[in-house]
Amino acid sequence: MAVINCPSCKKKISDKAKSCEHCQIDLTTLDAEKIANIKRVSAVEKSQQLMTHSFIAMLLFCGGFLFLYWQDAQPGTWQYVAAITSTILGFILYIITRVRLILAKRSKA
Repeated sequence: MAVINCPSCKKKISDKAKSCEHCQIDLTTLDAEKIANIKRVSAVEKSQQLMTHSFIAMLLFCGGFLFLYWQDAQPGTWQYVAAITSTILGFILYIITRVRLILAKRSKA
């Protein structure tokens, strides 16, 4: 008996199992077309999740930057520190998320 990854939820299951105990997918009716469809849907969901993370990171960056200049936050105040932190954190998270998105698209091709 070997341990394999479920085609749907990617959790470890027995290769003799008739259904996944985690996501309840029936493994006896799966063929190559259904497995390919599950992988395609999973890739789209991952891409959408990364795009959402990218949008949140951009909001952090823009929000911190705009707060810094519209509220005229003075250096040394908590508003200034919060605005700078938000801007830097948003920028770093955006770059990381975009790299992850590019890598995900490359692995799909």
